[in-house]
Amino acid sequence: MTMFRVKNKKQCWYGESIGILILNANYPCVPGNVGNASSFPFPVRYKVVKEASIERLLKKRDKTLLKPFVDAAIELQEEGVKGITGACGFMALFQREVAEAVGVPVFLSSLLQIPFIHRTLRRNQKIGIITADSKSLTPDHFVSVGVNADIPLVISGMENQTEFREAILEEKGSLDSDRIEQEVVGVAKKMVNEHPEIGALLLECSDLPPYGHAIQRETSLPVFDFFSMIHYVHTALVRKEFRGFV
Repeated sequence: MTMFRVKNKKQCWYGESIGILILNANYPCVPGNVGNASSFPFPVRYKVVKEASIERLLKKRDKTLLKPFVDAAIELQEEGVKGITGACGFMALFQREVAEAVGVPVFLSSLLQIPFIHRTLRRNQKIGIITADSKSLTPDHFVSVGVNADIPLVISGMENQTEFREAILEEKGSLDSDRIEQEVVGVAKKMVNEHPEIGALLLECSDLPPYGHAIQRETSLPVFDFFSMIHYVHTALVRKEFRGFV
């Protein structure tokens, strides 16, 4: 008989490995979006940071959001998750502080993968980053996740793509997924054509993973995003017994 004991008296349910801090935004999250629970092959738990709008996080880089992020992360930990991620790469601003505030692994931004990706490439290769808004992505975001200026990056944004801008950044209330796919694939192809030294792509934005397969189909490059990061950490948090034969 296997004996289980209560570890946290505030926890009333079990079986959710990943907790996700999500912005207070209003647009459809299609399958493949971090904000769509059906995207995951394992249970996840969401926590909306009500104070964190796209405007305050991306445009204003509002440091007063730190406390709401920390409070929400603590709540997720108390609800039993084994690790805490984000649903926006710009949450990188709070990576260090949130990680210090809880006792489970924290990986708020897809940008955390940059040092790993860099070490997988040749020295003359660069990492191409597709971000929701290149004008809002600052050196502070990279420093917060341990990325120094020695890592060569090429950054392109989606802020000038009409459907993405109106649907995501301006929250018009509807989203044409086919159009966004065309837009992001176009951005990726242009970036790779102009910078053939790019050896891998990283999607900063949690709204872009649904189109990762299309980007890879057109560029033939490795494509990293929130899902590559979350799946990697999940396999470390929830190890499975191997089944097979020799």
